[in-house]
Amino acid sequence: MQLDVSTLKAIFNPKLRPLIGLDISSSSIKMVELVDAGKGQPRVERYAIESLPKDAVVDGNIANLEVVTETIERCWKRLGSSTRFVAMALPSAAVITKKITLPAGLRETDMEIQVESEANQYIPFALEEVNLDFQVIGPSSASPDDVDVLLAASRKEKVADRVEVAEQANLKPVVMDVESYATQAAYELIVAQLPPGAQEQVITLADIGGAAIKFTMMKGDELLYSREQAFGGGQLTSEIMRAYGVSADEAETMKRSPATQENYETELLQPFLENLAQEVARAHQFFFTSTPHSEINHIVLAGGSALVPGIAEVVARRTGVNTILANPFGGMAVSPRVRAKQLVSDAPSLLVACGLAMRKFDQ
Repeated sequence: MQLDVSTLKAIFNPKLRPLIGLDISSSSIKMVELVDAGKGQPRVERYAIESLPKDAVVDGNIANLEVVTETIERCWKRLGSSTRFVAMALPSAAVITKKITLPAGLRETDMEIQVESEANQYIPFALEEVNLDFQVIGPSSASPDDVDVLLAASRKEKVADRVEVAEQANLKPVVMDVESYATQAAYELIVAQLPPGAQEQVITLADIGGAAIKFTMMKGDELLYSREQAFGGGQLTSEIMRAYGVSADEAETMKRSPATQENYETELLQPFLENLAQEVARAHQFFFTSTPHSEINHIVLAGGSALVPGIAEVVARRTGVNTILANPFGGMAVSPRVRAKQLVSDAPSLLVACGLAMRKFDQ
């Protein structure tokens, strides 16, 4: 979704300007900058992650604009870039999308009028209350004289909050995407790294957040099934805080480090990992009973809570399915200024930021 179609199409060409992917999640601000390494191949130029205080972002909504702005400023300084143009994303739940069919060959102004007319049927708000955008997907399979068009709309305040915190941090938002689409762009990079034939197999993408796991089952570029289950890394954080009397930030550090506290692994970590693996197995059972499919071939774990050590091994053992940690940068060159080992460690949490940074390479 773009902020202002008429303005941005005139002033912004992603291929001509550097672009930072800026992801605002419930627990952190993440930034990724990709550059062209030659022949349209991206290279990881730099990235940064800065933790957010608890409740600064709640259910995808920015609850404390000042705190989020300050955290974005710190993250950009840590990034060390001179680039101020950013691509951002709205939570999928904040965006209404609908595929519609329109006559082929319409001029852009005529198509905008048609899209607005169609939007009235699907959007439960007055059009003046929403940001509306559309993109032609391609020829319609139902009629050679028509094209399929993806319509996307969100309440203006949802867009305005994200634009405001970026602008207050002296950044220039030029693209407003949807998190699920940004994730999909990064997911395609990951699938390319799987064994031959994986593109035609069924893959589970499990995005493990602080409060929930978002499951997406894909086959090629076809979405087969999606589901969200209320289980996340926040539960382990709370258990660590309770057991050892530490702060939330200290608990987050412990989650990503080898066990340093007595009984941590046996009493907290392993039970959490087993419960998480059980949630993945449950999601697969829901998938099998809701679709004609009866097999999952690969599992890709993403999200901030996928950084917990040992998670892929436990999920693989519990489900009997090949399980990997998401790394959209696996096929990319990496700048000498980026610590490659740390990038691999952080990669599962960077899908949205990477997908947004890929907008620079849009045709």
